[in-house]
Amino acid sequence: MNQSISKKNRDNTAFLYLRLSRDDKLEGESYSISNQKKLLTKTAKEMGYTNLVVFIDDGVSGVTMNRPGFNEMMAELDKGCASAVFVKDMSRLGRNYIEVGRLMEEYFPEHNIRLVAVSDGIDTDEGENELAPIRNLFNEWYARDISKKRRISNKIKGYSGEPLGQPLYGYMKDPDNPKRWVIDEEPAAAVRRVYVMALEGYGPEQIAAKLEEEGILTPSAYWLSKGVKRPGKGKEQPPAKWNNSTIIKILSSQEYCGDVLNFKTYSKSYKLKRRIDNDRENWVVFKDVHPAIIERSIWEQVQEKRKKNRKRKTKDGDPCIFSGLLVCADCGHNLHFHFNQGNPEIKYFNCSNYKGNRGTCGSTHYIRVDFLEQVVLGEIRRLTKYASRYENAFAEALMGHSQKNITAQRQAMQKELYALQARDRELDILFEKIYEDNVSGKLSDERFARMGQRYEDEQKELADRIKTLKTALETSASQTMTADLFLSIVRKYTRARKLTPRMLNELIEKIEVYHAQKVDGRWEQRLTIHYNCIGPIHIPDILPHPEVSVNTRKGVVVNYAPSDPVI
Repeated sequence: MNQSISKKNRDNTAFLYLRLSRDDKLEGESYSISNQKKLLTKTAKEMGYTNLVVFIDDGVSGVTMNRPGFNEMMAELDKGCASAVFVKDMSRLGRNYIEVGRLMEEYFPEHNIRLVAVSDGIDTDEGENELAPIRNLFNEWYARDISKKRRISNKIKGYSGEPLGQPLYGYMKDPDNPKRWVIDEEPAAAVRRVYVMALEGYGPEQIAAKLEEEGILTPSAYWLSKGVKRPGKGKEQPPAKWNNSTIIKILSSQEYCGDVLNFKTYSKSYKLKRRIDNDRENWVVFKDVHPAIIERSIWEQVQEKRKKNRKRKTKDGDPCIFSGLLVCADCGHNLHFHFNQGNPEIKYFNCSNYKGNRGTCGSTHYIRVDFLEQVVLGEIRRLTKYASRYENAFAEALMGHSQKNITAQRQAMQKELYALQARDRELDILFEKIYEDNVSGKLSDERFARMGQRYEDEQKELADRIKTLKTALETSASQTMTADLFLSIVRKYTRARKLTPRMLNELIEKIEVYHAQKVDGRWEQRLTIHYNCIGPIHIPDILPHPEVSVNTRKGVVVNYAPSDPVI
C-alpha cells in the first residue's frame, strides 16, 4: 500500500522494506515479496501506523548494501519522512555484519527511527536486544557459506563444459536444454554483419555508426524488447546507439566459434561484486560445444587483423588498405603510411624504424601506394590463375607450404619458450645465491638490493614474454586455415579487378618490403607476399609476374622485382 512520503505525518509513517535474492527463493514461499508485504503491512497497522510506504529490492543479494530500493529508503529517512522501518527479519536489511550493526547501533537511534524485525522478534522500542548482533553475524556467515557452496558448484559446472555466464548476443538458451546455447537468428545476423565489415576494413567506430544508421537494436535494447533481464543501461540509452566497446567485445568473443570459455573472470571476495579479468592460462576452454555463428578461420583472421596497427589515415580520413600489412624486410618493423604535403595525391609508406627518424634501420624502404596496388593486384591475379589452371599442383603446394610454415613457426616459438624458461629458473638460483651471500656478509645490503632489483625486473619481462609465447602456441595449435579453405577463398577472387580491404584481409598476412636498389643501371623494388597461414608461395614461371613501373620522382623509374621463395 504505497502512499505519498511527507514529513508532516512522520509519526504515523512506517517504511516497509522487502528484499528477495536468488538464494532466498530456495528457502520457500515465505520469503516471497508478496508474503513479506502481507506480513509487514498487517504488523505495522496493528502497531498503529496508518501511512505505509513500500521499498523493494527483488533479486538483489543482501551482501551488498548498494541496492536501489534500499538506497531510496535511506535517502527518505535522511529527510526525516518516517519514524519506523519494518523488515521480515534482520537478513532482509542485509547480510553484512558491520553495516547492519552500524545501522542498528548508530543510524537508527541517532535519527530516532524504530526498527522492527518481525520474524526475529526485534523491536527497538522495547529496548536493546542482546541477540541482534549475533543474528547479524549468523546472517553474514550464511551469506559466506552460500557463496562458498556456489563457488564449488560453479567450479564443477565450469569444468564439465557447462557455460557459467548468460548467452552472448546472438545466442539464447536451448529450450530443451538450458545448459546449452542455440543460435538466435535475428541478432546472429547482426553479429555476422559485424565480422563481414571488419574483414572489409571497417574499424569499430565505423561499424557502430553503420549499425546505428540502419537502426539495428543494440544487445541491451534487443534483450529488453524480448523481455529478457540483463544488467546494463538498456532503458537509458537510445535503442540503436552502438558503442565501440560493444563492437570490440563482439569481435573478440571466441564463443562465436561455438566454444565455451569458463573462468574468464573472478571475484576476490563474496562481498566484492566487481569481476576481475583472469589470466588466459587459467581459462577453461571447450571447443565446438554449441553451434557456431562465425567460422573459426574467419574469427582467427579478424583477431590477426585487429592486432595490426591501422591508425594512419588518408587525407580523406579513411585508413589505407595496406596499413598494418607492410613490414620492413631488413628490421621487421611496420611501415607507416604518409602522403606528400605538397601533393596529397602521392601516398607512400616507409620504415617506422628508419634511423633518419631516430630509429636503427639503415634505409627508408620508401614505396608508393599506387605501385603497391598494381603489384599486389597483379600477384593475386597470378595466384588465381595458378589455382584455376593447375588446381592439383596448387593444392599440393599449399599443403606443403601450410604445414611447413606452421611447423617452422611453432618450432621457433617453442625454442624461444624453452630458452626463456631456462633463464627464469637460472635467475631463481642466482637470487638464492646472492641472498645467501648477503646473509653471510659476503654481499652488502646495497649491492644485494641493486642486483635483486635487476633480477626481479628481468624476471618480470621474461614472465610477460613467456605468457605471450604460450598464447601464440595455443593459437597456432588451433589454426584451421587448411589448403582446401584457402583454395576456396582464392576462387572467390578469380575475376578480381580491384583491390578491396576484405580481399587483402582474407588472402594476405603481410608483405615484406625491400629497399629499392639499382641493378645494372635499373632501379628495382623487391616484395615478398606472405599469404594467410600459408606463407610465401612459389608459382611456376609459366605464369609471369606482373610488370609494374612507377615514376617515383623526376627521372627515377622503379620497377617491380619479385622475391619468390626458393623451393
